[in-house]
Amino acid sequence: MTNHDSTVDAHTGGTVAPSWGFRIPGAGRVSHLAPGMEYQGTTVQLCGMYPFVAGSGSPMLGVPIGRHMLWGEVLCLDPLAWLNAGLVTNPGMFLLGQPGVGKSSLAKRLITGLVGYGTQALVLGDTKPDYTRLVSHLGGQVIRVGRGLDRINPLDSGPLGRALARMSGPDADRLRLEIRGRRLSLLLALCTLVRAGRVTNPEEVILGRTVDVLTARLDREPTVPDVLGLLEEGPDELRAAARAGSPEEYQRRVAELIPTLALLCEGSLKGVFDAETTTPIDLDAPAVSVDISHVAAAGDQLVAAAMLCTWAYSFGVVDAAAVLADQGLAPRRQFFGVMDELWRALRGAPGLVDHADALTRLNRQRGMASLMITHSLDDLDALPTEEDRAKARGFFERAAIKVMAALPGRELDRINQITRLSAPEREMVSSWAAPEALFAGSVHPGRGKYLIKTGERPGLPVALTLVGDEWDLYDTDMAVRGTDVRSVARAGGRR
Repeated sequence: MTNHDSTVDAHTGGTVAPSWGFRIPGAGRVSHLAPGMEYQGTTVQLCGMYPFVAGSGSPMLGVPIGRHMLWGEVLCLDPLAWLNAGLVTNPGMFLLGQPGVGKSSLAKRLITGLVGYGTQALVLGDTKPDYTRLVSHLGGQVIRVGRGLDRINPLDSGPLGRALARMSGPDADRLRLEIRGRRLSLLLALCTLVRAGRVTNPEEVILGRTVDVLTARLDREPTVPDVLGLLEEGPDELRAAARAGSPEEYQRRVAELIPTLALLCEGSLKGVFDAETTTPIDLDAPAVSVDISHVAAAGDQLVAAAMLCTWAYSFGVVDAAAVLADQGLAPRRQFFGVMDELWRALRGAPGLVDHADALTRLNRQRGMASLMITHSLDDLDALPTEEDRAKARGFFERAAIKVMAALPGRELDRINQITRLSAPEREMVSSWAAPEALFAGSVHPGRGKYLIKTGERPGLPVALTLVGDEWDLYDTDMAVRGTDVRSVARAGGRR
């Protein structure tokens, strides 16, 4: 050993320098060796180096999202593909992040890529709208819900009803009961919304019998005005369900239910849910967006009602596709549902979270991946009751894939109670939430950066860079900015 920590080669007897060089001036000594950037490629591209190349372990299944922020390799994401590969236990995703950091850009990248892979995308209630231009560009269907525009019939069985018409035997009986349950469940949710309180058990029994009578009488889909008219008529079947011995007693039993339903037809919701569905969802469309932006300005009550109807109708489409595939009447399909602005639907009235919970629990069996998007867990804490808040937090807890964009430290403390975050992960995500510089043209430091967590595994930090037409199609600020986003891109701006 020399005085410079060098060693003597046992074979040649010569002096071998230490790994960082001799500790004398001019000898090439370095005080720190930074790790080299790691890249990933095929054995054809890197045949000269193979098999001496190793990656960071980022999944290569699904839609390319961006490059790993530490290793530089491409990171891909597809909840259904990850489920099939055993990487996750369910295809649920939950995305949290401050406004303006690119949450919708990530959702749109996933929609674009998954549609290319043959998965049908469903935007379940676009409140701004953020997704209309992209869905139109992909050749999909855009349904615009609002007064004087498209209407949604909450009692419409949709493709489930068309599937029922092609079935018989016990399977048909089970599907008939499923349709009945869905109609009643959504009707109860809407009544809860306009009443701002729960429907009583006797009222639920009366509504259930009303749905049964209308289904037997009509040769078309029943509507909310049909329900209201039959309740006001009060036939023997409904008086029996109400346990009323006289017309006067029956009227007392439905005294609060009739005004509640009348609000759906004559109140602020008039012209939206009080007639047959005008534009059914096209099961063959590559993507479908239900644009409810025209009702967004009317208040949370109407938005919540529109979202609930949209969710119920869309999940009915997914279930119909599964039923048809099970019967050998249609090919097996996969779906990707985006539920943006989740909090606006859930805070409308107590108990609405139960309806959303029932709709989303069986996504794995449906062959459907879901992406729920909101700004913060605080949005879920704004719900009316502690029971609702606990169930809403369950959406985040159950999601196998949790994606965090820029978030402050206080929010990360709450997330850490559900999903463990390491100190470097917390530091990274909170650094993205730092205030942007206050000068023209500045860009939020967290825009396009995400940490993807699955279980207790280390998170995958990824940076999304838009390319080509994405600059225009994913832009959500065009109306405010009044400029072409491509000019910003050419000037060096990033989304």
